[in-house]
Amino acid sequence: MRIGILLRSMDDPGGIGVYTRNLTQGLIELGSGHQFVLFYQDPAKMGHFADEGHVTERLVTAGNKILWDQVAIPRACRQEGIDVLLHPKFTVPLVAPCKTVMVLHGVGWFLPEFSHYWSFADRTLARLTMPLYCQRASAMISVSQITSDVYNRLFHLPPGKVRTVYSGPAKHFRRVEDRDALEQVRAKYHLPERFIFSLSGYDRGDRKNISGIFQAFARHHGKTPHKLVIGGRGCETFRTLYHLPEDGYGRDILFPGWMDQADLPAIYSLADAFLYPSNLEAFPVPVIEAMTCGTPVITSDANGLKEIAGEAALLVNPKDPQDIAGAVHRVLSDAELRASLSAKGLARVAMFNWDRCAREVLTILESLG
Repeated sequence: MRIGILLRSMDDPGGIGVYTRNLTQGLIELGSGHQFVLFYQDPAKMGHFADEGHVTERLVTAGNKILWDQVAIPRACRQEGIDVLLHPKFTVPLVAPCKTVMVLHGVGWFLPEFSHYWSFADRTLARLTMPLYCQRASAMISVSQITSDVYNRLFHLPPGKVRTVYSGPAKHFRRVEDRDALEQVRAKYHLPERFIFSLSGYDRGDRKNISGIFQAFARHHGKTPHKLVIGGRGCETFRTLYHLPEDGYGRDILFPGWMDQADLPAIYSLADAFLYPSNLEAFPVPVIEAMTCGTPVITSDANGLKEIAGEAALLVNPKDPQDIAGAVHRVLSDAELRASLSAKGLARVAMFNWDRCAREVLTILESLG
């Protein structure tokens, strides 16, 4: 088969970029009997897979994403003789000359309680186009069962058209025990001796429940010596946006900025707990990254967070800062509980890995050939 993969989301910030890179790598490693044609939008990204003999990299240009997806890509697929086209991010060409598969990373645009996280333009575009994509796609892959269930309910999909395939943490994630390596990372990001860790982005504070995290930390502050570290590009703006005080609990909230993927295993390993009471996630990659590093996890008793964490995390009501604060205190003050959550997390993440994900996705693609 000639399998096309759309890679305009290869370097997207956050989970979709991680998903695209890892899935593409896994498919290429497993699918040596197939020919892969990788379609890039950015010429700077080309060459990433150039050494693979069964891979062709091709630059496709267009004025914007819609023209790229709907005009330029169908033409390129016709020229390349593509049998099946995979897009790791939500859309498919409506007039593609081949079978098409898209990956569903969430459904928040359609849920009234969460739709405000997206702009009016994004919500409108999704509501206009997603029914067309769902109809046109030959198959759809969902990153969590709750996402599959919502799409099936909203769009009345034929049985089996959307299939849940769990992904996993990048392969370099594991607990770091080397003290020198840990201290190098601690020094690089100016991390305190004892801390609670969380991740966000400057534009995702509402969705990541940053307000609830700050309120919970204010309630917990002083009960243990831990500081709060919020990693992510631009997150220092939260200090002003959420009116954090200059002293007291506000002084013990740190924003080290962007953290390299290569350093995250050491950061998780240094933290005494990973706090992620997000309001909405389809497949919360940071939760399984933390579990893979043996870090006790506190997360939300809601949507994809509950599905992925299962009983391996302490689950809280994301709308109740006191509940979050109580969970933080329990974890940080109870060494046995931390050890139990660490062990449960390590056992839980065995079901989430990229080799299994790539095998299941490749099977779906092969079934369409």
